[in-house]
Amino acid sequence: MKFTLFFCIFLCPCITICLADSDNLQDTCPTATTGKQTVFINGFPCKNPNSIVASDFKSSKLSHPGDTGNFFRSSLTLDMAADFPGLNTLGLSIARTDLDVDGLTMPHSHPRASEIFFVSTGVVFAGFFDTQSKLFSKTLKPGEVFVVPQGLLHFFINTGDEAAAVFSVLNSQNPGVVKIADAAFELGDEEMVDKLVRKIKSAAALEVKASGIQNVTPTDF
Repeated sequence: MKFTLFFCIFLCPCITICLADSDNLQDTCPTATTGKQTVFINGFPCKNPNSIVASDFKSSKLSHPGDTGNFFRSSLTLDMAADFPGLNTLGLSIARTDLDVDGLTMPHSHPRASEIFFVSTGVVFAGFFDTQSKLFSKTLKPGEVFVVPQGLLHFFINTGDEAAAVFSVLNSQNPGVVKIADAAFELGDEEMVDKLVRKIKSAAALEVKASGIQNVTPTDF
């Protein structure tokens, strides 16, 4: 009994100490660009502090529209610590979504990150499903922001008459992505993909016509 009590008293502070170092231990830690990876850690190795420069903290990757000449008329450009060194250890990544007229980002989720996105140009209908299969959706204009909780299925669709651009910030340097089309449908199953697209577009049309509607369920499609 005394040994058990002593063990608990000793173990609790040790656990606390181990958890206390979850934040950054240094000011900066840009990703070190190495050749073949030989050490696997939860993140990337840091550059030598003497070789850190201001350009490590700048990226122009999102400055140009992506190619929307595809079936969904959309493009996603993601900038993570692997390509943007200054993001390493900060728990952040950024993205740009370009949507042509009627362009759509198919339902997907980020298992390791919440997402907040800002509409730069155009009019975008955005929505996400919670674990009760309820769809929360809203039409967004330039300057407006929408947030998607971690791991929940979400999508965007351009409901305006011009190209739209959306910029996102995710609270993980490697948020991951699970695409419902890839997970649920066989490659080339255009009929099922087209059916899903039409359901999403019908929900968008409903919200546009009745702007007071904020929540609908998938059965309302």
